Amino acid sequence: MTYAAPVKAMQYLLKYAADLDDVMSIPAFSEVNEELVTDILSGGAAFAEDILAPINRDGDLTPAVLQGDNVIASPGFKEAYQAFVEAGWLGLSAPEAIGGAALPSVVSVAVNEMIYASNMAFGLCPMLTSSAVKAIAAHATEELQQAYMTKMVNGEWCGAMDLTEPQAGSDLGPVRTKAVPNGDGSYAISGQKIFITWGDHDCAENIIHLVLARLPDAPAGSKGISLFLCPKYPVNADGSLGERNSFKAISLEHKLGIHGSPTCVMEFDGATGWLVGEENRGLACMFTMMNEARLFVGVQGVAIGERAYQGALAFSKDRVQGRVINGEAGDPIIGHPDVRRMLMDSKTALMGARAICMATAAASDVALAHPNEDFRRKAHARDALLTPIAKSYGSDLGVEVASTGVQIHGGMGFIEETGAAQHYRDARIAPIYEGTNGIQAMDLVGRKLRRDGGEAMKSMIHDLKSIVALASSTSGAPAKALQTGINTLESATNLVLQADELDVLSVATNYLSLAADVISGGLLIKAACKGKAAGDDLADNMMAIANYHAHTILPRAQSQLEYIQAGSSVLFAMPLDALSDL
Repeated sequence: MTYAAPVKAMQYLLKYAADLDDVMSIPAFSEVNEELVTDILSGGAAFAEDILAPINRDGDLTPAVLQGDNVIASPGFKEAYQAFVEAGWLGLSAPEAIGGAALPSVVSVAVNEMIYASNMAFGLCPMLTSSAVKAIAAHATEELQQAYMTKMVNGEWCGAMDLTEPQAGSDLGPVRTKAVPNGDGSYAISGQKIFITWGDHDCAENIIHLVLARLPDAPAGSKGISLFLCPKYPVNADGSLGERNSFKAISLEHKLGIHGSPTCVMEFDGATGWLVGEENRGLACMFTMMNEARLFVGVQGVAIGERAYQGALAFSKDRVQGRVINGEAGDPIIGHPDVRRMLMDSKTALMGARAICMATAAASDVALAHPNEDFRRKAHARDALLTPIAKSYGSDLGVEVASTGVQIHGGMGFIEETGAAQHYRDARIAPIYEGTNGIQAMDLVGRKLRRDGGEAMKSMIHDLKSIVALASSTSGAPAKALQTGINTLESATNLVLQADELDVLSVATNYLSLAADVISGGLLIKAACKGKAAGDDLADNMMAIANYHAHTILPRAQSQLEYIQAGSSVLFAMPLDALSDL
């Protein structure tokens, strides 16, 4: 159950697919260079491999426990977290003004993939802290920022997001948690929240919760929800911690996977909190957290898929079953064409999804820091367009590759001791949390496509066409396959823009899958061709991956288009009362 960070693959994609050189040319990142990035990736790999990977199985076998009013983390997690804080990994891309290292987000995507792959349950804790910091920095008062952000950025204190309630999951409109003014600028928060990841633990001395609640006389539904900062220990005027706030974990969920991540039911009983942002604008503040979290959930999918792939690859090099065609007696199963097919399917898809996640982060870097306003605007649109694709494609792929990993192990994959089953169990949550993948597809076709008349996607298609021009003289079959894929994506985009709402929602997931297949193919072909032009030693390997993608993944777009053309008619042809039995 070892893990080796795929540093060469990450560096290659950063350079040739995500255009890291262009990001580093932005004045805000002028002190970042290739040597620094290499050092960071090397350090991240060592931390993931040596500190986090060895306790991954311990977290699965010995979950966090609730003792009285306190949650005790899995064995080794507290010590690993302290090492994580001391190494400064949490604040990689946070601004220097609040104590961060101000590195491009695209670099933190690579480092966080290593963290999630080595120990996904552990990695959820810093992910939530980082997302909470984003919301506090964007919406909280200066007083709250000064009191809480610095120690959150350096990791001394953790963050948590308290959104979900038994009756309010994907739709947060029915939130019932109450916030009553105390008369001194603070509020008394009362209610119950469920599914709160790392809601309590003993790894850090303070946990800063961002809680959705409803003010007295607030409008009904989502327009009446506000966001509140509710610390486990409020900060006194002198910076010391006060008495424990009146909320606690009352139970821990028993889950399919990510056992080392304590998923809490939190009870707030008149807990003291402070408003973040404007009254009744809590959902807008929440989306500041959610947008970053959604990208990193896609990264989690790639990460757990990579971990599962590595386990399956290692097993296939040792396991002997049957005689390998054109091989010798005793040759391992990696020589069987079908095993090789499963490995190539997994590796190629992972590289494509990794490239999409990196491209999304690179767009966010340009949107944040480029000195040219027009560049920032276009990059923001690209970031918004790619975020639901990165989340869905990466997380779905994590489940798919983990399942393939079990298959390659055969019966041994169904046995817990090999670790293949844990990867499959851990991966399954990613398509669900931070907005289900069905919601991501609806977001893509609704907010990100139809709202602007398809301008952001048309810009994406324009860039894909430039890749065809780049590849035409060097890649042959991949260039032709990409052109066909682009034509298919254009046709699908026009259909979605013109269809009625029922048809659009009926094909949203298919449209997202089609777009992801084409965009991932374009990014891999771009990386292969740019690397070849630069004389990179790994370019031939990258071209082999791009060629495999062109033959196996890009052609899937046509079948998705045929479904999109049918609209809702195929989906709703079966009468409702016949769904239970023909």
